[in-house]
Amino acid sequence: MKWELKTINDLCKIKGGKRLPKNHELVEDKTSHPYIRARDIGNGIIDFSKPVYLQDSTFNFISTYTVKQDDIVLTIVGANIGDVGLIPKELDGANLTENAVKLTSFNDNCYFKYLLYYFLLPGKKKQLEQVAAGSAQGKLGLYKIKDIAIPIPQIFIQLKITSILSAYDDLIENNVKRIKLLEEKAKLHYKELMQESAKWDKVRLEDFVSVVKGKKPKNVLEQPEDDSQLYLLLDTVERTKTLYTSDLTLPLSKETDVLMCMDGARSGLAFRGMVGAIGSTMAIWRSNSERVSGEFLFQFMKQNESAITQGNTGAAIPHSNRKFILDMKIAIPPKKEAVNFDKLTNPIIKLVNTLHNQNTKLREARDILLPRLMSGQIKV
Repeated sequence: MKWELKTINDLCKIKGGKRLPKNHELVEDKTSHPYIRARDIGNGIIDFSKPVYLQDSTFNFISTYTVKQDDIVLTIVGANIGDVGLIPKELDGANLTENAVKLTSFNDNCYFKYLLYYFLLPGKKKQLEQVAAGSAQGKLGLYKIKDIAIPIPQIFIQLKITSILSAYDDLIENNVKRIKLLEEKAKLHYKELMQESAKWDKVRLEDFVSVVKGKKPKNVLEQPEDDSQLYLLLDTVERTKTLYTSDLTLPLSKETDVLMCMDGARSGLAFRGMVGAIGSTMAIWRSNSERVSGEFLFQFMKQNESAITQGNTGAAIPHSNRKFILDMKIAIPPKKEAVNFDKLTNPIIKLVNTLHNQNTKLREARDILLPRLMSGQIKV
């Protein structure tokens, strides 16, 4: 049976966010009103792990521009154009950035998750970017979104398709929750260790840390080849995208390193090391001391992330201030305490990496099924 083409305008209502007033201030006070930015939207979810909130005065200004559970939000401006996410229960009532729109009030012939998976189809984000590129401001206008035509099967077929795909996403979400708990456990071990830090020697990072900046590769691959290796950029280390390169001249990172974003809006953010080739916006921070493991250095970087990002240079494009960071002093634990810390955290980090790898395989399997199910190639 041939599926009927329907436009977004036929299937649901669409509404944009509202620009914040000039004097607005984003705060970290969890008792305030949650605010969803474009950077929080992607891969079908809302990543609110680094939340920001609106003060009452700002909220009152845009109080009608809120989202509810199961709304679909789509980014429409900048590098995030075409990123999509589903509003979870805990963000019901949150405010939405002006750089995104919400799709809501779905009719009886359209299941909201089916529409979500349509926007997650391979190549769909790029198509939306190309549509937006045709406008003067590089913005995906509401009228263009309304005219997007989608093949719509009968509702029972939509439910079957989304049930299959959701099974993968549920496993991924469970792993993400486990990872967060493990991350908190590792952080707790670090804080317990640092209770005795007032007695320890303090040294500058420059005395035992080497820094290697990444490079731009000759090629970037979406699928691995025989001689390729993982290509590490911000999206890759945040596990939102998997890229490869066969350029063997790039610096190589190890799991015991710390990776830092050195250029762009998120300069100064630190990540655990991964095995792969480092891109130009990233750098390897490697400890050369047996008393400072990669995990200890990572935890130090995360605890001081606010100071590191505040030390960034550059007005138009921020850059991590390498000299400022290397001048920072760190309390070095005695060898016995350092060894004990590693014994406690190594199994945790090993399990975190295992869960991340499982999620990568689950996403790959889901993404193989996605276009085949959504095109009717696989019957359900």
